[in-house]
Amino acid sequence: MESLSWFAPILPGKLDEWKSLIEEIQGPRQEEFRRSRERMGVTREVLSHAQTPQGDFIAVFHEADDLNRAFQSVATSDHPFDEWFRAKIMEIHGISAEMLQGPLPATVIFDYKAG
Repeated sequence: MESLSWFAPILPGKLDEWKSLIEEIQGPRQEEFRRSRERMGVTREVLSHAQTPQGDFIAVFHEADDLNRAFQSVATSDHPFDEWFRAKIMEIHGISAEMLQGPLPATVIFDYKAG
């Protein structure tokens, strides 16, 4: 299992839109989101909101068997939900489909696991 943490900005003026997106994927589109993550092979995804002097950011944790494949899927899927979600993250975070195709947005430097 691979895991990765990374950050993305919430573009100025887009915080309410980001909050609405989170409400949507936790509410009426929760099942579509779950199926999307299954298609991508993502087993865990954690989002945190960070307010900084430089603006709003999200901290993202992803876990999957193959993170490269998962990111490729986000970037290239023609499934209607995935296309909708990709458009939303591009609009809210300024992330392009090309950025999602790789390389991964961060490099794991240290990974401690108890046990």
